[in-house]
Amino acid sequence: MNDRIASRPGLGDSEFEHVPETDQTFQNALEKARNGERLSVDDGIELLTTGTDVEGIDPRRKELVLEVADRRRAERVGDEVTFVTNLNNNVSTACNVGCLFCNFKNTAHKFESDHEGEHAGFTRTPADSRRAVERALDRGISEVCSVSGLHPAFALNEEHREILEAYDRPAREVNYKPPEVYDTSPGTYVEQIRAMSIDGVHVHSMTPEEAYHARRGTDWSYEEVYGRLRDAGLDSAPGTAAEILVEEVRDAICPGKISSEEWIEAMEGAVAAGLDVTATIMYGHVENAAHRILHLDRVRDLQDRTGGITEFVPLSFVHENTPLYRHGIVDGGPTDAEDELMIALSRLYLDNIDNIQSSWVKYGNEKGLKLLNCGANDFMGTILSEEITKRAGGKYGEYRTVGEYVEMIDSIGRPPVERSTDYRTRREIDIDEEPYGPMIGPRADGSPMFGSDHRSVGDSGDPTAADD
Repeated sequence: MNDRIASRPGLGDSEFEHVPETDQTFQNALEKARNGERLSVDDGIELLTTGTDVEGIDPRRKELVLEVADRRRAERVGDEVTFVTNLNNNVSTACNVGCLFCNFKNTAHKFESDHEGEHAGFTRTPADSRRAVERALDRGISEVCSVSGLHPAFALNEEHREILEAYDRPAREVNYKPPEVYDTSPGTYVEQIRAMSIDGVHVHSMTPEEAYHARRGTDWSYEEVYGRLRDAGLDSAPGTAAEILVEEVRDAICPGKISSEEWIEAMEGAVAAGLDVTATIMYGHVENAAHRILHLDRVRDLQDRTGGITEFVPLSFVHENTPLYRHGIVDGGPTDAEDELMIALSRLYLDNIDNIQSSWVKYGNEKGLKLLNCGANDFMGTILSEEITKRAGGKYGEYRTVGEYVEMIDSIGRPPVERSTDYRTRREIDIDEEPYGPMIGPRADGSPMFGSDHRSVGDSGDPTAADD
């Protein structure tokens, strides 16, 4: 048994049906990868573990895998390193799902008007969201990304709210309480999407988990839900909430969350409604290498059937402030070598997805740049306000400017390219033409996103609220 996380405190291999054992050899799997052949699950496990015939990750074999992945990246998408100028606008931290890997949420009852005591959470009204997007548009963003907790007062629209309120015990039966119960109402999903959809900015929102929340208590299909959101201004859907698409892992880390099949059904519904989607994996907690490859296999199959996935995003588990770590279920997150191999296998296994992202939020600048030489070609976005990873213990900041992107990407000898969310619009940045600013957003004119003192962003810490 090779993978160091095949066994974690309290979750040994005996509790998992899927373990990293194969009848394949590392050498044969590597040769298939070099030849560009479609990899099997066993091939993927061999490459991700650098061979199940050896203990731990073999450094020499690891470099061979990374080399093949980087070559595949160059052949498929070239040397450009892309990024998007975007804003994260997360509507609410109120959530009752109780995922053990998450420290973003706050128990929803704490937001109720009669609750006594303080909490660190927030809820934004549609008007709040609109103001945040307005400010960020003046900074030059082309995308607003919104991923939120499952606030019990959230409904898809007023029709949905009426359906939920008709239940005898809506709080227990469909996790619903009316807006009047809370200090601040998030409105409806349709109202939030409309509020953020300004001047043609790309709205990237509504994960499968949120779409499930937006249809709870009804017989509406995911295609219907996403169709109504598209009509309100939604342009694409993030494939987060995937975590690991293997039930025995989901049972351990997020038993209250939608199933793997439900996640896939939601993604299919989004694509059927005419939306692009992304896909993710959140790895480095209780799962083993077999689970990771099985996850990639399900994503690859989804892409074979729909063709709607524009990018794949490996998300390295940030453990410090999470219940999994506090309860002693895990003793840390993935190693550097695991991160490198996860990026590499994402490139090699997902032969039908062009764009693989390296996240500076998860990896930091230095490692994030290194992973661009392990198979990744995209370096995420400016973000302007990051909360989810920060609350889990992330320490790499909340935003990057276009100038910082140019400097970082140029340092590894690759051309920096500003892109749209869907990758269909690209602008290669001339590194000899300073200052650097965004050009793709509806109000972008090439001006820098911040002045020279942009690190001092105001008492709120929100750069979208700061004046230059």
